[in-house]
Amino acid sequence: MMDKPTLLEIVTAVREFIEQKAIPALSGHTAFHARVAANALAIAEREIATGGPAAEAEKARLVRLLGRSGTLDELNRALCVRIAAGEITLETPGLAEHLKQTTLDKVAIDQPGYSGFKSAAARADRGAEV
Repeated sequence: MMDKPTLLEIVTAVREFIEQKAIPALSGHTAFHARVAANALAIAEREIATGGPAAEAEKARLVRLLGRSGTLDELNRALCVRIAAGEITLETPGLAEHLKQTTLDKVAIDQPGYSGFKSAAARADRGAEV
């Protein structure tokens, strides 16, 4: 088994190489694609670092909300079916909070620099309405 470097360390090293060495040496369309690649690697870094715990928390909320077990994908499908059928609405205890937290967790991985996310996350940290 390989202990070092970790997957996170490998992805970070490649992203840093692209940002610090490759992009400055490139121009035009190739530089643009390198920036896109570096951004994709930054998303992968955040997914590796926080995606597992966020998915587990999402699954736990869904289990409580739906009163059943299953995979995260199965539970999300079941939630969609029940919302579409009108069985679960925003008035259902726990749904609004689940949707808000799931959205915050996903945006934290995908676009943590997004200004709307920053203000919503700050309100959530203070316990205010998001």
